[in-house]
Amino acid sequence: MAAATNQRPIIIKKVKKGGGGGHHGGAWKVAYADFVTAMMAFFLLMWLINTTSPEQRRGIAEFFAPASVSRVASGAGGLLEGTSFAEEGVRHGHSAPVAPASEPQYTSNAAGEDNDQAKTEPGGQTTPSEDSLTRARTLRENAEFARAEIAIRQAMQDMPDVAELSRNVIMEQTPEGLRIQIIDQEGRSMFQPGAAELNDRARRLLRTISSVVAQLPNRLTISGHTDGTPSGSRYNTNFELSAARASAARRALAAEGIPAGRFYEVAGRADSEPMFADDPTLPGNRRIAITLLREAPPLPANHGL
Repeated sequence: MAAATNQRPIIIKKVKKGGGGGHHGGAWKVAYADFVTAMMAFFLLMWLINTTSPEQRRGIAEFFAPASVSRVASGAGGLLEGTSFAEEGVRHGHSAPVAPASEPQYTSNAAGEDNDQAKTEPGGQTTPSEDSLTRARTLRENAEFARAEIAIRQAMQDMPDVAELSRNVIMEQTPEGLRIQIIDQEGRSMFQPGAAELNDRARRLLRTISSVVAQLPNRLTISGHTDGTPSGSRYNTNFELSAARASAARRALAAEGIPAGRFYEVAGRADSEPMFADDPTLPGNRRIAITLLREAPPLPANHGL
């Protein structure tokens, strides 16, 4: 009996292990969020591909290319860093290539046309035709203009005091070059009525545009446009008023570092080229147009006749 009383009772403990939260865990939410983000990016990419031209896609690709790893020592710096331009307007430094061939190669199927056929030199080297060089230069310029347009848009978005004015800027590529128009909107004028002095809103826009334009070699034309309403000011006609406004824009760009030799033409168009021909009195007809000219402007159809 004494031995039985000295034995300690045996206690058995059952430990229940947790199941890790079961379906209440949050790891699947992170994976699902990543999936939704990836799908949204994919559909945005598909939309961009369908709504942009080949030249614009090439410009976008070059803009986002890692230009900082280029071994070229020269460069413009800033928004267009990684590229440099000679005085005659030919690029020497290039961004990282997106594809093995940066420019498409053209061949002619027409026999007997010397302008479209490459010439073979005695050494066996093939010299591209003048027409092929012109088309290649046009493609390169289109890509540069698209890249400049993206840089200007990005610069405006990065500045809160200018981002709200982005609707006053219209950019498009034309046969002459890249045209940048600063237009008036209802309640958002660039000039005082009947005056040629730039207001603070217009100066901020021109300062932002000049930060990109200054890094390109192209010559500039500046034209002033008014609506169909008579000037009613110290200027006798809208031609004088629009010319004075174009000159004010030129002075603002020159103050931001644009060399005088790059200004090719400054003109006043008055209301001769309305943006809204159906209603010449709309505020959008009052604008300043800045055009980055192509290296070789197109000749008129009757040239040489």
